[in-house]
Amino acid sequence: MNGHCNDTVEECHCNNGFSDLIIDTKKSAVHRKHETSRKEAEDKSRLPAIEAAYTSILRELGEDTDRQGLLRTPLRAAKAMQFLTKGYHETVDDILNNAIFDEDHDEMVIVKDIDVFSLCEHHLVPFFGKVHIGYIPNKKVVGLSKLARIVEIFSRRLQVQERLTKQIALGISEALQPKGVAVVIEAAHMCMVMRGVQKMNSRTVTSTMLGVYLEDPKTREEFLTLSQHA
Repeated sequence: MNGHCNDTVEECHCNNGFSDLIIDTKKSAVHRKHETSRKEAEDKSRLPAIEAAYTSILRELGEDTDRQGLLRTPLRAAKAMQFLTKGYHETVDDILNNAIFDEDHDEMVIVKDIDVFSLCEHHLVPFFGKVHIGYIPNKKVVGLSKLARIVEIFSRRLQVQERLTKQIALGISEALQPKGVAVVIEAAHMCMVMRGVQKMNSRTVTSTMLGVYLEDPKTREEFLTLSQHA
């Protein structure tokens, strides 16, 4: 009798735990929807001022903003700039969306050749390239697509490549608490191609190593070898 009661109690506890998980997930979804609506409203309210600023810039450059080709350019440019900097409104918690899973895996995980596009904060021209990410789980793994989303959160801002590399690594480290995180970015900067020294084939490589990747040369070498292997 007692055994039967204990089984029933345990079942109730499991059901309650599952119900709590469903409720928390629904609350999280409602919160995200509310935040998205609020951010969209903020962007819309700021759009006229950004549009007016682009109109002023074009006029100061000597352009006729009333000619057909430029009639809607300030509005299009304003919307584009809001999209290219949308990462200011996003956080790692927003995009992870409970996609962290308990997993008894302690070997290296690498996602490489993630496309990245960002704007240099010095001249507001693009830089773009590839991101390679490695981490060693500490009983938790993340959905692989979320690593690419974390890259996007921090790249959709005005950036310098050095800071972008570190922000991606720290974002992953804080979310997963892994044994180590490694991030390498290789990118071409239009501020070096379209202006200034105008060197077409130059590439900038930056890296951030945390945890075992920083402490253990062999682990670091393994990541660098695997991430650069075609």
